[in-house]
Amino acid sequence: MRDALRLYFRYLGISVRAQLQYPGSFAMQAAGQLLVTVIEIVGIVALFDRFGTLRGWTLPQVALLYGVTDITFAIADALARGFSVFSTMVRSGDFDRILLRPRSTILQILGQEITLRRGGRLVQGAAVLGWAAAQGAVAWTPASVAILAAAVVGGACLFMGLFILQATSAFWTVETLEVWNTVTHGGNYASQYPMTIYRRWFRGFFTWVVPLALVSFVPSAAVLGRADASPLAAGLAPLAGVAFLLASLGVWRLGVRRYTSTGS
Repeated sequence: MRDALRLYFRYLGISVRAQLQYPGSFAMQAAGQLLVTVIEIVGIVALFDRFGTLRGWTLPQVALLYGVTDITFAIADALARGFSVFSTMVRSGDFDRILLRPRSTILQILGQEITLRRGGRLVQGAAVLGWAAAQGAVAWTPASVAILAAAVVGGACLFMGLFILQATSAFWTVETLEVWNTVTHGGNYASQYPMTIYRRWFRGFFTWVVPLALVSFVPSAAVLGRADASPLAAGLAPLAGVAFLLASLGVWRLGVRRYTSTGS
């Protein structure tokens, strides 16, 4: 385990140095990510400016939910970038070389690229979360801090699991199916709002199939003191993200056994 972590941090160092070789390009990409996410929060502010509340949720409360969700997605997107572009490795036959190496395929693909430009989304999410905290949306206690930290970890695990499943599908389809974006990027956008505003079937899908509601909405609702979730449920709910990641890794192993190379 220690040896694997050492290798991963070497991958991390190489990726960071490579991206910083062109600091101007890196700065513009990070700024572009920040601009896109700023547009998202401007849309939310405009919504509340027009309607005042959203099913009883105020702007600072939704801002906290938004900040937690954006931070988790930014972390997962930065760390799991190798899985997002995995279909190109299948088409080119580069995955064959990974199989020849005496290292975990997961570790090698995680180390393909750590996308620093996602830092723009991370910074913006943290800023929105900080603004929500400054508005008094949360009574900060050690318990609320621990619940939100667990939500970030559980959410990052869940989104990484989704990226792994998206990559695994390429073993059968070669090309990554765009339908996966409905539960990766689409799931990120959906979980920026309270789950109570959606229809029952939609809430059920994002609770029991892709448990975004459990890892994001339930903890956020609990620390906000809303009746939507209890503190006990909030403490346990983020574990669904960890379980989802472990299940995704099991599916990945099935996909690897299914892989028959491109014949190149």
